[in-house]
Amino acid sequence: MTTSPSCHGATPLNLNTESYGLLTDLYQLTMAACYVGKGIDQHPASFELFVRRLPQSFGYLIAMGLEQVLDYIAHFQFNQSQIQQLKKTGIFDRAPDAFWSLLQQTKFDGDVWALPEGTAVFAHEPLLRIEAPLWQAQILETYLLNTLNYQTLIATRAARLRDAAGETAKILEFGTRRAFSPQASIWAARAAIAGGMNATSNVFASLQLGQHPSGTMAHALVMALSALEGSEDGAFQAFHRYFPDAALLIDTYDSIAAAQRLAEQVRSGQMQVPAVRLDSGDLVQQSKKVRSLLPEAAIFASGDLDEAEVVRLRQEGAVIDGYGIGTKLVTGKPINGVYKLVEIDGIPTMKASSGKMTYPGRKQVFRQTDHNGIVQSDRLGLMSEMDLVPGAIRRSSTQPSSETPLLQPIMKNGIRLTEPESLEAIAQRTRHSVTSLPVDVRRIHNPSSMPVELSDALRALTQETQHRIMTSSEG
Repeated sequence: MTTSPSCHGATPLNLNTESYGLLTDLYQLTMAACYVGKGIDQHPASFELFVRRLPQSFGYLIAMGLEQVLDYIAHFQFNQSQIQQLKKTGIFDRAPDAFWSLLQQTKFDGDVWALPEGTAVFAHEPLLRIEAPLWQAQILETYLLNTLNYQTLIATRAARLRDAAGETAKILEFGTRRAFSPQASIWAARAAIAGGMNATSNVFASLQLGQHPSGTMAHALVMALSALEGSEDGAFQAFHRYFPDAALLIDTYDSIAAAQRLAEQVRSGQMQVPAVRLDSGDLVQQSKKVRSLLPEAAIFASGDLDEAEVVRLRQEGAVIDGYGIGTKLVTGKPINGVYKLVEIDGIPTMKASSGKMTYPGRKQVFRQTDHNGIVQSDRLGLMSEMDLVPGAIRRSSTQPSSETPLLQPIMKNGIRLTEPESLEAIAQRTRHSVTSLPVDVRRIHNPSSMPVELSDALRALTQETQHRIMTSSEG
């Protein structure tokens, strides 16, 4: 029996820019329809995306994913076929006709303020703000959270890995096979490089990003050639013949025995060994022994490593020149960013529920640094407190410090104001952001919290908004 492609989930679930409108949660569309019915869909609204708290053992986050957000906004639309699909669900049978007209004319015409990618950020500080007609700002939520949450997680872990491994170690992203989807693997590769890693093994991502892919070899090649030709050394020689600069994976059977045989071949002039990779066992002891046997070879380590394990290896004297990081980079602790309405029609709004309170009003992050450029504190204030153009530095006449507003205008009336940045530039900003933090905030284990102070104006607005909410609910 022939099955229709549209039955039983057989339709390809491939994402492209034409899909952006539908790639959302249902309630974004139902709320938009309700806004249209109430006649408030065009009211100016501001939403901010932030985290309420950092993941456990994280002292900071590195903002990442803005470029993909801007691409999404630029291509955000609904075509006629998609509108018909929505109508066929029956969910919107009572939606006003004007809702469908609105979807047909979809084009983002609002403003975007955001932290530049690679900027260190802390709890309650907006990574991004959307200022647009209510229905537009609302419907963007799902994709923005998906994009910024995931890339921020990867970039933060990459930055922590760079801090743990040191400036000179080569760190490769090997997470494609463990990422939550092919799309996620591409974003993970980008965020990892922008966060401070040297390269990725993901060929598609590398070439799309203008990078060179990097990798070694797998145990399968060693096992296949050993089985067919009876020699692990033969596998090394065959791979080396075609890829003389690649690292040889030497732990398929016995790492030390393999290193001893390679050392003999190096001494006899039969081959050169530029690098080897260790993927299992006691990496501390193995790396020391391999270094004694192959002093000129770079030693790479892999095998479910993360920043905490890298710290341990270094503390215990492992002799490792580079790391391949996969599973624990692209999975693990989530970044629980949220996207909340902070103002509509100039009226400040906030969520007041226990444990999930948000701060009202359009906000700015003011970062204070000392004369050495080390961050001393952040002040979360209101946009109305800015008395200089975004990005300018306000210097105090009484203290040897400076205060910089971090959120920058990125899009105005739907038109982008900035050019895309190179990964190299973002990676440099990431490293500068991290090295500008106090050492105790950068710790992998038990980091300190960076002080984030509320401005007097934000405190006052919060109290006024709370009072208004309580009064209106009682009435």
